[in-house]
Amino acid sequence: MAMPESRSIKRLPNNDSTNAWNTILPLRTPKPALAGDLNADWLVIGAGYAGLAAARQLAHNCPDQKIAIVDAGVCGENASGRNSGFVIDVPHTVSSNLDQLDSAHRHMRLARAATNQLAELVKKHSIQCDWSVDGKYQTAVTDEGAESMLQPFANELEALGEDYQWVRGDDLAARLGTRHFKHAVYTPGCVLMNPAALVRGLADSLPDNVTLFENTPVTQLQSANGMVVTTPGGEIRAPKVILAANGFSDQFGYKPNGFVHLALKASLTRPLTPEERATYSVDRPWGVTPANAFGGVTMRYTNDHRLLVRQDIRLDMQQNMSAQSTQRIVAHHRHILRDRFPSLPDVTFENTWVGYICMSRNGAPAFGQVAHNVWMSACQNGIGVTKGTISGQLIADLACEHENPLIKDIQALGSPQPLPARPLVEVGARAMMKWELWKNRRES
Repeated sequence: MAMPESRSIKRLPNNDSTNAWNTILPLRTPKPALAGDLNADWLVIGAGYAGLAAARQLAHNCPDQKIAIVDAGVCGENASGRNSGFVIDVPHTVSSNLDQLDSAHRHMRLARAATNQLAELVKKHSIQCDWSVDGKYQTAVTDEGAESMLQPFANELEALGEDYQWVRGDDLAARLGTRHFKHAVYTPGCVLMNPAALVRGLADSLPDNVTLFENTPVTQLQSANGMVVTTPGGEIRAPKVILAANGFSDQFGYKPNGFVHLALKASLTRPLTPEERATYSVDRPWGVTPANAFGGVTMRYTNDHRLLVRQDIRLDMQQNMSAQSTQRIVAHHRHILRDRFPSLPDVTFENTWVGYICMSRNGAPAFGQVAHNVWMSACQNGIGVTKGTISGQLIADLACEHENPLIKDIQALGSPQPLPARPLVEVGARAMMKWELWKNRRES
């Protein structure tokens, strides 16, 4: 666990102000950027779910110490505010293998601890983020998809002792307002929300001994009688650091060549008019995840009567997809919307954006101590709300040597396996995704 003497950070988030979850909210004044030099007892790098949870837990564990947290952008506009707004409590897929079932139980304990923590914070601080326990539909378009993907999922939920419901045909069409999906496995524990609003609320309710600096990218980290980070506005010196920048964390010299970065594109409509809502005739919000993540489409109907479409997954190791590339998907999202909801031909999108997820080769998180004074919580493998939240809390407990039985659960998930050389990763990942898209083309 050697610490690099100095490390320059070149790759930074691109905050392009396209995230509709954020743009539909009232204007928020970001916390001031760092201006001058600062000494702190702890420094947290990254103010997404993991970083905010880590800072909050550090404040709880060390009430007399000073915690600084920096983010390269603005809370709510970063990757944590760009997901589809699912707080997922059960694995998307599990296996009937006993070892895999044990792993699934660990995942659920971690996810439900995170969900409970977030629910308490939403209530305590009156965070207005449309937090709603509406459950989730995992859907299939074809009978073959239901048999090959949904039936095993239902069997495994049965083995786990989890509540679920098969929904099909007219019943499913009435709940979702479309006949595009033929089968679904409904699980009741999933929470739906506006992720940008949730991140904003978490950032604006941090304890008094935490200072958040937004628009404060770290450009260099070095070991010098503790840790020193350089930002455009000054330096922060702290004896202990938690890296919670998710996909950007691999630049700091730990877990090198361990992360795969995927770009996912989404669009959100304007609110339906009263006339459109009467035509649509669905009263409750819903969330849909596809049986196959690569070939299918994630969708939502929100509390404020908007429709979300998320489809198109691309490898983007630089996490810097061009605006032109993002805009090219808009026409395809329009086609998806009109194909599923032909009775709503005039509904338009307010914005289209790209969000990023960080994956490891074996689906394991980057969690633990990586140097004598550095800890990492990163690589949430596409379930960032719950995994990031609990990982951040637990890394703070680990760093403070605070006993928490859930630490063993997250450690049992393993650590990221090294990837092959970069060109092989790109060729292999793109080939795999093309194969999955072709193989599951009827589920799109």
